Amino acid sequence: MRKVLCSPGSYIQQEGAMGQLADEYAAIGSKGAHIIVDPMIDKLYHHQIVSSFDAKGTPYQLMEFGGECSSEEVNRHREHIGSNDVVIGIGGGKTLDTAKAVAFYANLPVMIVPTAASSDAPCSRLSVLYRPDGVFDKYLPLPANPDVVLMDTDIITKAPVRFLVSGLGDAFATYYEAAACVRSNAVTMTGGHATNAAFTLAKLCHDTLLEDGVKAVAAAKAGVRTAALENIIEANTLLSGLGFESSGLAAAHAIHDGMTALEGTHKMLHGEKVAFGTLAQFVLEDRSLDETAEVYDFFRQVGLPTSLEEIGIGDATDEDLLRVGELACGPDETMGNMPFEVTPVDVANALRAADEVGKNL
Repeated sequence: MRKVLCSPGSYIQQEGAMGQLADEYAAIGSKGAHIIVDPMIDKLYHHQIVSSFDAKGTPYQLMEFGGECSSEEVNRHREHIGSNDVVIGIGGGKTLDTAKAVAFYANLPVMIVPTAASSDAPCSRLSVLYRPDGVFDKYLPLPANPDVVLMDTDIITKAPVRFLVSGLGDAFATYYEAAACVRSNAVTMTGGHATNAAFTLAKLCHDTLLEDGVKAVAAAKAGVRTAALENIIEANTLLSGLGFESSGLAAAHAIHDGMTALEGTHKMLHGEKVAFGTLAQFVLEDRSLDETAEVYDFFRQVGLPTSLEEIGIGDATDEDLLRVGELACGPDETMGNMPFEVTPVDVANALRAADEVGKNL
């Protein structure tokens, strides 16, 4: 049996790391960096981003991210690579996925610099592409993980708390989807089955979230960096990233993808939708009442959605939810990794039931 564990070349988590970009770049490039940066992040941290390049005389080209990780946006950056030999993505998940896709098509190394611990995308060998209108398009599997993932904990501490909470939602799905994949002996996106190491990381991610999640959100609200917040930054990014990629995705992320078809969800963050997808997966798996109650309680404590209304589709019709189910059960979706058959009707019913369970716990 082929088992695969993959990871980024280096994962660096440190205060003030943004000011050392040129040093980290020099380990993997020499001709110049093509920097893709979220416009708001550029406004807030332009000096930190470029200061080390300017001080060392290292060439760079900075371009703002256009707002959606689409094929059109990827192609726009590909046309401007020039002689630069490393792609650097700075910002949120869609900016980072764009950088990974650009680097893949240009056959260049990539450095990923998240400015929030909002998802497990940074460490993965995967880009999620959307259409320009925000509807999920496709997964783009990549041949390698990022060469460097650089986490500046000072900047991440200052990010909107909602981003950290969204990261908790994305990370919380990791263990439960991994467990489903292990039960079904699924082949993951890495082209192999889960290793014991990957599943252990997924379990550690889960345990860290429950132990430090509430404390980390409190620290983030106060704008201070604490041990609990450091642990959650690692859990949201590294533990979840390695855990999901090398153990597998299942119902929660498939349901997230299906929900993007409903316009009401477009204002919600990735991890917020994944969180509710996890609650629906709990219904599909008929998990115990005690475990279910613990998760609903945790979600409420940290601020994750526990109802259809809280993810923007409180008025969803049965036909709307069936549409979500049809997309979630598509041939290229990860719903097939569940250890039992799941139909579109099952998904629609699970979404409605998860909403109702939340009213009674």
